[in-house]
Amino acid sequence: MEPIANPAITDPAGFRAGAVHAGIKRDGRSLDLCIVASDRPAAAAGVFTRNKVRAAPVVLSEERLRSGRCQALVVNAGNANCCTGERGMADARRMTELTAERLGLLVGDVAVGSTGVIGVHLPMEKVERGIGQIEPRPGAGHDAARAIMTTDTRPKEAGVRLGIGAHTVTIAGIAKGSGMIHPNMATMLAFVATDAALSPSFLRRALGEAVERSFNQMTVDGDTSTNDTLIALANGAAGNPPLELGAADGRAFVEALTAVAADLARQIARDGEGATKFIEMVVEGALSEADARLAAKAVVGSSLVKTAVYGADPNWGRVLCALGYSGADVDEHKVDLRIGDVWLMRAGQIQSFDRAAGVAALRGPDVRIWANLNLGNARATAWGCDLTEGYVEINGKYTT
Repeated sequence: MEPIANPAITDPAGFRAGAVHAGIKRDGRSLDLCIVASDRPAAAAGVFTRNKVRAAPVVLSEERLRSGRCQALVVNAGNANCCTGERGMADARRMTELTAERLGLLVGDVAVGSTGVIGVHLPMEKVERGIGQIEPRPGAGHDAARAIMTTDTRPKEAGVRLGIGAHTVTIAGIAKGSGMIHPNMATMLAFVATDAALSPSFLRRALGEAVERSFNQMTVDGDTSTNDTLIALANGAAGNPPLELGAADGRAFVEALTAVAADLARQIARDGEGATKFIEMVVEGALSEADARLAAKAVVGSSLVKTAVYGADPNWGRVLCALGYSGADVDEHKVDLRIGDVWLMRAGQIQSFDRAAGVAALRGPDVRIWANLNLGNARATAWGCDLTEGYVEINGKYTT
């Protein structure tokens, strides 16, 4: 597996993209509408928000992807098309109809995604005009990554190549997310393309496994979005024999897909609204991987931990507190804990430490916390960011 330098979602063979400024965003210039399409039919799988308030594009795309196939995605930023009733569903369908007409596809082979303000109808005249202006091409993957951004400060792209027998397979993805990030499936919006040949059932299982170890281990602010959507397309253009989960090549693909998803998840955590620091929490020695995931994500999701990191305050009891309420099995008398290289507990015993060293471990842009629960052999990692005045500033004026 080899990371791609300057990756784009159009790196896999047979994929095109295009984007325009349709006028959905109020800044008057940013790209805010895109299409990503495969030149050939593709296997498809999706993972969607578990929030019971679900945007129209989530409902429609989940319904469409039950077929296990999809050939194009149309995505807008600046408007979530959520809590918009029957008109919202009609608008989501219309976006897919226009895209299908534009590309010469069946409407059932087009999925849709939206992100932005909740409770506002889409400006469909602008959307319709914008779709008509998009010219998908192989070199426009970076434009698609920019077009799905809202409060993001930078686009998020990741990709890898790996050998499958005599064939080279490429996996690449884009994501957006900065606030309202506490996935219970995937992230706000993420799209992955691959030229690997595989079945819809393989892709569905591979994507589910990748999500549990990547997007579901990332949080910014504890709010699970109404629009969380992750869609993966696999068009088989690489020409490899179809992959099987039990085979070595199948496992290699799952690991590569997970690597792309984890890269995107880390980029989202780094770009949290108002964030100044990235937090990585590693938990080892848990009774199960599920326990390890619970414990790690509880720490990066704790407002008290996040503010301590922001202030470079080595108030490490907050970490132990979060481990304790995470839902994982934890015995405080067995825990090892450190921040960076600074040891705070060994086998539940408080360690004397240089406070200045503890402050220094929290001052850099990357803060790494490690705990060993010493109860088993399972391990997991979670990612988050600090909580600052900037987050309040952005969200206190989001619609004004």
